[in-house]
Amino acid sequence: MPSEKKLFLLDAYALIYRSYYAFIRNPRVNSKGKNTSAIFGFVNTLEEILRREKPSHIAVVFDPPTPTFRNELFPEYKANREETPEDIRKSVPYIKKIIEAYKIPILEIPGFEADDVLGTTATIAEKQGFVTYMMTPDKDFCQLVSDKILLYKPSRSGNEAEVWGPGEVRKYFDVKDPLQVIDILGLWGDASDNVPGAPGIGEVTSKKLISEFGSIENLFKNLDKLKPKVQEILINNKEQIFLSKNLVTIKRDVPLSIEPGELQAGEMNVQELKVLFEELEFKTLMQRIIPESPPARETAVQGILFVEPLKESKEEKPQETGYKNLSSIETTEHRYHLVVSPEDRRQLFGQLEKLRSFCFDTETSGLDARISGLVGLSFSFQAHEAWYVPVPEDMNQAKEILRDFKPLLENQGIQKVGQNIKFDILALKKYDVHVKGPLFDTMLAHYLLQPDLRHNLNYLAEIYLGYSPVSIEELIGKKGKNQFGMRDVDLEAIKEYAAEDADITWQLKEKLENELNESGLNKLFEEIEMPLVYVLAEMEWAGIRLDRGILESYAVELNTEANKIEKEIFDMAGEQFNLQSPKQLGEVLFERMKVISNPAKTKTNQYSTGEDVLEKIADKHPVISKILEYRGLKKLISTYVEALPKLVNTETGKIHTSFNQAIASTGRLSSANPNLQNIPIREERGREIRKAFIPSGENHILLAADYSQIELRLMAHMSKDEAMIQAFMNMEDIHAATAAKIHGINLMDVSREMRSQAKTANFGIIYGISAFGLSQRLNISREEAKKLIDGYFASYPAVKTYMDNNIREAREKGFVETIMGRRRTLPDINSRNAVVRGLAERNAINAPLQGSAADIIKLAMINILNRFEKEKIQSKLVLQVHDELVFDVLKSELETVKQIAREEMENAVSLSVPLTVDLGAGNNWLEAH
Repeated sequence: MPSEKKLFLLDAYALIYRSYYAFIRNPRVNSKGKNTSAIFGFVNTLEEILRREKPSHIAVVFDPPTPTFRNELFPEYKANREETPEDIRKSVPYIKKIIEAYKIPILEIPGFEADDVLGTTATIAEKQGFVTYMMTPDKDFCQLVSDKILLYKPSRSGNEAEVWGPGEVRKYFDVKDPLQVIDILGLWGDASDNVPGAPGIGEVTSKKLISEFGSIENLFKNLDKLKPKVQEILINNKEQIFLSKNLVTIKRDVPLSIEPGELQAGEMNVQELKVLFEELEFKTLMQRIIPESPPARETAVQGILFVEPLKESKEEKPQETGYKNLSSIETTEHRYHLVVSPEDRRQLFGQLEKLRSFCFDTETSGLDARISGLVGLSFSFQAHEAWYVPVPEDMNQAKEILRDFKPLLENQGIQKVGQNIKFDILALKKYDVHVKGPLFDTMLAHYLLQPDLRHNLNYLAEIYLGYSPVSIEELIGKKGKNQFGMRDVDLEAIKEYAAEDADITWQLKEKLENELNESGLNKLFEEIEMPLVYVLAEMEWAGIRLDRGILESYAVELNTEANKIEKEIFDMAGEQFNLQSPKQLGEVLFERMKVISNPAKTKTNQYSTGEDVLEKIADKHPVISKILEYRGLKKLISTYVEALPKLVNTETGKIHTSFNQAIASTGRLSSANPNLQNIPIREERGREIRKAFIPSGENHILLAADYSQIELRLMAHMSKDEAMIQAFMNMEDIHAATAAKIHGINLMDVSREMRSQAKTANFGIIYGISAFGLSQRLNISREEAKKLIDGYFASYPAVKTYMDNNIREAREKGFVETIMGRRRTLPDINSRNAVVRGLAERNAINAPLQGSAADIIKLAMINILNRFEKEKIQSKLVLQVHDELVFDVLKSELETVKQIAREEMENAVSLSVPLTVDLGAGNNWLEAH
């Protein structure tokens, strides 16, 4: 609703909690261990409002730290609330400082909640001609809504924000006047605030009663018209109901010391914000929010101060020469040498070949090592000194230069140091240089030490060396038409940039090596993570062949099926419309078909039709299930069936996915371009995609080797539960065995349904599933689910002991470990907030199992490739997905590879139960699985 006087009132704590819980599964933590989720989310929300809504007036409203008048009315008010998470308590002072730096007014009045201050301000503002937007997800504020006081519900799960006026409130609560929301809430009560309401009368009945009788007062005047049960509840709880109505009524007469017209943001204090964002490590926010052209950047490097003048303008134009010239950058005292002549290269080689360890880094023309050209090599082996060797674009000339360093890089006796060194290994492979010898990757070293933090070079340089390196954007510009290629950069500038990377990486190596030794993680680093780099490089280089024709045919089949479902949807709707249009879909579902009453709307006054919204109402009409099925099909087509062929390398005809060692905090590998870990395998349509992955030639076949129930076997081993160990030792079907124990019956009497429930319990319990979660998963009552869990723990008592011990030890140490010593830190394990603590407790149970499974398959991969090399096997390991390895096998080597895969996977570690592997071969991945 356009207006020159547009006031936004932000409910501070509601937005802070919302921001914090949005990151609860993957919290933002800076290098000092500070959880910055709530601060980051709040600032993003604030920025979005300022940018998109452009309010003329704005204020942020806080609850006071002391009790309010409601506590005097009802001492138990909010008594059952969870403790505020420690991370939120620590975040609030920062959030207030940030708001102050924005020069936005803060409203906080002792004795009154934010609701009352906000309600009073909105009421006064309405009289003064403002349109006020109350920014909060709290339903209580609906009582304040009028033509000029609107509820602004923040965006969630990718859906746009929603704006509710009187119409939306009337629809949702089924009332004539938003003020009647007070009566509904008074009857209904509020468990989160410990407002008692009328016991036994919930949301639906409350809405129905107030819709019919108008108010609580009128209800008591018409008791004779109510059902006997409702009459009894109202009569027995009259005093409590009126108290509840009083508690949920938002005051509109709080004594304010500031007028709405004074609630204007002043000029942002850039320096204060900069200091705060630097401390919190909000780099992206700083670049986006704080105006450019800050003063020269001062950075200390091991006690030496230097200044880097920054570019004057974001829109800086390239120089007429076509070269990016950074030679004017002043840096700390250093010696960075340009190595151009054959004599220079010989001298550098002579120095490097005498060393036990040196750092090297590649500069390439792009981010795909397989197709990018090498631009140069940099070397370092002492702080503040490095050498840069430019490499020409011509392949033959480049190989001639690299020939001078090939014996050095392939020397088995010299350790090679790098940052994300797998990329450099792949970049050199193209030039027939095969890096060998022990490795030290600074990215992976830091990943082991701090798996939940970032690991890029700039970040590591800042936290370990207090140093801000030249960014790639400063060298070649930001993405866009004015960005340079690496070969277009002035030689002196690229020397400074490339040599600096090698220099910093060498300096980081010493610090990280000490930390690995001190923490006892050096063995895991040296024996698993570093040898695995070579394995993954070989896998990425080999790639896996893709049959485009199969996917093209499958695309036709799926599109035909999607068109059929689309027609069924149109038939049910009684009209044709654009299924891809949320606006049209919403109108059809909620206006014409009326599948539910009171549907939610977005900020732009469109109906919400997101997947999460539709899943909740899938049982209301069969058309909803059809729409979800249609969307699933379309997603399958766009994400995999049509996307995968575009990722095929034109030279090799294969997909060369990139395996990531430093992403998942559990230690598991992930993959990108494409993400093969996420190809659906649980339902038939998704599985069909695997048919397109085929052997490299007619004489080859695909072999899949999959660990059988490795996490359950690890649970048996780590918990030492005798019954579970015995089941595995007897080679029993563990799910059937579990069902038999829970139900106290013979193995042969276990039904398919019993086994299915036991399977869900087996895997759910190791992920810390609750009775509520299990009831939803199995579509059974919570009581039945609790009985199932209790039966499980009675059958496997040592499993419960293991879980309890893990949580206890995590509380004492702050981390849990895998069987190989990999650590997962759990900073929230002692939180007084049950939700936050519960997530940490589930991680304490599962992380050692998931992480141990990851360690085991990594060891197996290393041992398999060692065997391949030793026995001169030509077959290739090409994929790793979860607990499965896929090989492209020369048919004549099939039995040998099967034997090697089984031996190395089943004997990777020694457990108290056998590790077993399922093997399958076929002419495509699906057939082999």
